[in-house]
Amino acid sequence: MAINFEQALGVHPNTLAFRTQRAKVLAGNLANVDTPNYKARDISFEDAMAHVANEARAKHLERRRTALPQRYELLYRNPNQPSQDGNTVELGVEQAKFAENAMAFETSTTFLNMKLNGLKKAINGQ
Repeated sequence: MAINFEQALGVHPNTLAFRTQRAKVLAGNLANVDTPNYKARDISFEDAMAHVANEARAKHLERRRTALPQRYELLYRNPNQPSQDGNTVELGVEQAKFAENAMAFETSTTFLNMKLNGLKKAINGQ
C-alpha cells in the first residue's frame, strides 16, 4: 500500500511555506522602517489557508496533479500612529509580528516532525 504524503502530512507543509513567505514580507517591513512613504505589508493566514483549501478541493475534483506556485495576497497594514514622512512601518509592531511568526513557524515545524516520526514508525512496523 502506497503512502500519500500530501494526505499524510496535511496542511503542515503549506503552513511552513506561508510562514516563510510572511517572514520575508515582515523582514522587508523592518528593513524599510526609515524609508519615507514606505507602506507596511502583511499576509493574512486565514486567506492563505482558504486558498490552499480551495486548491485541494480543485485537485480532488479534477483528479490530476498540477503544481501551482503559492501566491498570497499582500495587504497593507494601517498604522496605529501616522508618521510625518508617510511611512506606515511601526518598529514595535513589526518586531512583535515577526516574533509571533517565528514562534508559529517553530510550532509548525514541530507538528511536521511529529507527523514524519509517526510515518517512520508506521513504515518500520513499530
